[in-house]
Amino acid sequence: MRITLIGPAFPWRGGIPLLTNELAHRLTAYGHTVQVRTWTRQGPARLLPAELHPLATPEAEVYPTIREPLSWRNPLDWARTGRRAAAASDVVVLLYYVPFQAPALAAVARAAHRDARVVVICANAVPHESRPGDRMVMSWLMRSADAILVHTEAEREALRRLTDRPVAVAALPPHLPATGRSEAGADRPPLRRLLFFGKVRPYKGVDVLLRAMALVPDVELGIVGEFYEDRARLDALADELGLAERIHVTPDYLPAHRIPEVFAGFDALVLPYRTATASQLVALAHWHGLPVVATRVGNFPETVRDGVDGLLCPPGDVLGLAGALRSLYEPGRLEALRAGVRPADGEGVWRAYIAALWSLAGGRVRSRTESAG
Repeated sequence: MRITLIGPAFPWRGGIPLLTNELAHRLTAYGHTVQVRTWTRQGPARLLPAELHPLATPEAEVYPTIREPLSWRNPLDWARTGRRAAAASDVVVLLYYVPFQAPALAAVARAAHRDARVVVICANAVPHESRPGDRMVMSWLMRSADAILVHTEAEREALRRLTDRPVAVAALPPHLPATGRSEAGADRPPLRRLLFFGKVRPYKGVDVLLRAMALVPDVELGIVGEFYEDRARLDALADELGLAERIHVTPDYLPAHRIPEVFAGFDALVLPYRTATASQLVALAHWHGLPVVATRVGNFPETVRDGVDGLLCPPGDVLGLAGALRSLYEPGRLEALRAGVRPADGEGVWRAYIAALWSLAGGRVRSRTESAG
């Protein structure tokens, strides 16, 4: 079958471009003819700082892309992209993750719908920081597609209030950067250093983590990632809590080739999110041998085995998070959690993911003759 994927891909950076890339490779391996069309401008820089810093070096084996004009703010691009994708495809798959792309993708979907089946992979059915109008533009996009794939049951429930289109759920498969693994052994003595990794945004609860750290003596915290909120506010909170000497901030995007060496310098990854959809950070941590302390939101309860390869606690609960962090350093606990860490069953999760996508795309695919008729 001929399939076109439309979404962020190299040189754009982050998890969704890696998902687009890996999905294209996987579908091709299944024998499909796959095209990838990516954005030339994917969003406003004030809301999407990555727009200003595309990658110079790929983080995985790059699937070839078509970079025709497709800008989030130029409606002249949208219908043309949809028509060209449909002319070359039986199925058009749109990868959606931020509301300001929804109007463009809805127009692409409507243009493609006349000659191809349209499926949306919805990475964020619930916007992390919602704004007026988000639900309206998301509903427009979801109603413009034939079917939708999401990564958690909670997202399917959220979409039921926005569209009557069929929605399938499949676990987010690992789509990690192509790097070596951390060489830190499971029996290494505790370093008493914890890591927060990724974009720093209000919904990720870094402020909750700082308050919890104030209750956990003699442990340091590394914060590695770009700031999507006011860093001065977190610096002020660290000073107020007396943590300035124990918090070490690297406010930049971490190139993929540096991930193994950085992860090797910490005991565990901490994900103190207030809310979440699906993240592959647990898979990334486990790939590098780190246990994970996370909150019970998004897909964390499905990817962290509480007490086996990590610890789970309630979201927004300073005392609960502090208790989990303290328990890491009880005699033998960290070593036991490290010993329980296993990389995700990537092949199995990917097979299930492709099957779910195929069930949505493989409904009655219209032929050119039928469309003309």
